[in-house]
Amino acid sequence: MSIPEPLDDPWADTGPSDRLPVSRQRRGEGRDRGEQHERGRESGGWEGGSPGFERVPPQDLDAEQSVLGGMLLSKDAIADVVEIIKGHDFYRPAHETVYQAILDLYAKGEPADPITVAAELVKRGEITKVGGAPYLHTLVQSVPTAANASYYAEIVHERAVLRRLVEAGTKITQMGYAADGDVDDIVNSAQAEIYAVTEQRTSEDYLPLGDIMEGALDEIEAIGSRSGEMTGVPTGFTDLDALTNGLHPGQMVVIAARPAMGKSTLALDFARACSIKSNLPSVIFSLEMGRNEIAMRLLSAEARVALHHMRSGTMTDEDWTRLARRMPDVSAAPLYIDDSPNLSMMEIRAKCRRLKQRNDLKLVVIDYLQLMQSGGSKRAESRQQEVSDMSRNLKLLAKELQLPVIALSQLNRGPEQRTDKKPMVSDLRESGSIEQDADMVILLHREDAYEKESPRAGEADLIVAKHRNGPTATITVAFQGHYSRFVDMAQT
Repeated sequence: MSIPEPLDDPWADTGPSDRLPVSRQRRGEGRDRGEQHERGRESGGWEGGSPGFERVPPQDLDAEQSVLGGMLLSKDAIADVVEIIKGHDFYRPAHETVYQAILDLYAKGEPADPITVAAELVKRGEITKVGGAPYLHTLVQSVPTAANASYYAEIVHERAVLRRLVEAGTKITQMGYAADGDVDDIVNSAQAEIYAVTEQRTSEDYLPLGDIMEGALDEIEAIGSRSGEMTGVPTGFTDLDALTNGLHPGQMVVIAARPAMGKSTLALDFARACSIKSNLPSVIFSLEMGRNEIAMRLLSAEARVALHHMRSGTMTDEDWTRLARRMPDVSAAPLYIDDSPNLSMMEIRAKCRRLKQRNDLKLVVIDYLQLMQSGGSKRAESRQQEVSDMSRNLKLLAKELQLPVIALSQLNRGPEQRTDKKPMVSDLRESGSIEQDADMVILLHREDAYEKESPRAGEADLIVAKHRNGPTATITVAFQGHYSRFVDMAQT
């Protein structure tokens, strides 16, 4: 269905390439006209018309007009459409102007019809941009019912995604030809461009404080309405969850300890709480243990079957019964394990993006930081610089994918040189930037690792030494090494 446009339409398309990047519009300058024509046909850069014109970007003006017409007819249609498209999804700027006026009236609880929208646009001085008030009536007359507004909105949204894909492809092509910088950095930037398309993000990520405050207040109200219910990804430890309210999107959490303290075990406990207990997708990148060893530890912790019984083949009938009872829940958990050797930062980033897109990933665990490789073709000046770069990239990954990233890290020999053996943040090995990048640093300490006859045998301290969004504290938990797990003291 094609809708006639006003005769003096001030926003009619000026040409098939009027919304393409300038670099795309001018491609081919300086070539012989015949050469441009032949290359254009071969590459699919344009179809028909005069040589030098590019293809019209993906769009459906009929669908855009039908969406607006439905919104002008029904308040329910507005509520449906606003969940599907944003203003920048419209191909024509004037359609975005009309859309925004409708939403503003709707937000104020006022009716949004051709009369009120025209009055709003007159008040803003934008009525001429949309071809005048008669065009708003034309939009309504073109739609027999508002019932299909959401269907038309899906079409508009799909065309917008395709336009962003074209734009991303153009940027990636330019990156490849420019060859400016490290190859791995270019590949990562290209992946980020494609990810941004699927996440429907725009390049204008800055917002005025007024808009941000509204979202912040909404979040505060939502938290209050939960009556103390945890808002983040649970850790599985009551006191730690009470202190942190769970692990939150964008956070980088560092678990650090000396060797053989139980860093990997604690990280697996966090992953179990996320995926097995709460059914939230998580991934473990293990550069130290193999996938079978991880699976055995998970089963030992969940079924309460001694790990050494599994490894030695001395499981009892009761052990097998416990294992069979927990196996279905463990197997069904959305927990992913990657034990690929020599994983680079770029590979981890690419895999996390894919899991986020396909499975709505909620937690990333990396075991452990000092075993990772930067993966860049340019060698870092030092190992300290390399670890610093990886730490910073993990923080950026947490922020980009809006999920918590747990990175395990070794401590230097500092604790062993002190009388009480307790670790400090300054003991973080190979890089001071780990402390700077981390939103939370949890130092794991067990007295019985140094003194076998310690009165605190079987206890472990989770020292929350840094907590960007809350208080610090030391939380005591029980270490059940035979089951390869830590638990709340109350469960012992």
